[in-house]
Amino acid sequence: MNSKGGEMINPKSQISNSKQIPISNVQNSKQGSFGHCLLFGIWCLVIGISISGCAVIKETAKGISGISIKALEEARKDAIIKPLNYDYFSCYTKTLDILRQIGAYIYMQDIKKHMIAIYVSEQDTTAVGLFFKEIDATHTQIEVSSPSTSAKEFISSKIFSVLNPE
Repeated sequence: MNSKGGEMINPKSQISNSKQIPISNVQNSKQGSFGHCLLFGIWCLVIGISISGCAVIKETAKGISGISIKALEEARKDAIIKPLNYDYFSCYTKTLDILRQIGAYIYMQDIKKHMIAIYVSEQDTTAVGLFFKEIDATHTQIEVSSPSTSAKEFISSKIFSVLNPE
């Protein structure tokens, strides 16, 4: 206490230390640095997408969600192939009917792209692809592909036993 009855003020507390950095400046510099890193990351992502193309991202998303047909297309080299005595539209629609009857889960179908992608059933998510090729006005070829030999053989036997009974 001083002689006037008030509290004594420490003279050191009022002297500023030029070596100390105010806290607000440290926080601002950290936020600015994070903002620059975020901006740089977004810029790299945009450039990467532009260079690689959107198809890569789209196929990756399909793969993650489980609906990609890339593996089915790659397995076409080992597909079971059969020409049938049906025009393209009839062959395609009859095949869809058979797949529904046997309980296959159709997860992708595109008549313009000449394909149907299925899982063997709702419980068995082994993927099988059916690819159609119009040979002429009255004949269509079906390719049944899958990374799984047993799934490919099972589905092709069901389809061909109805469409091409021998």
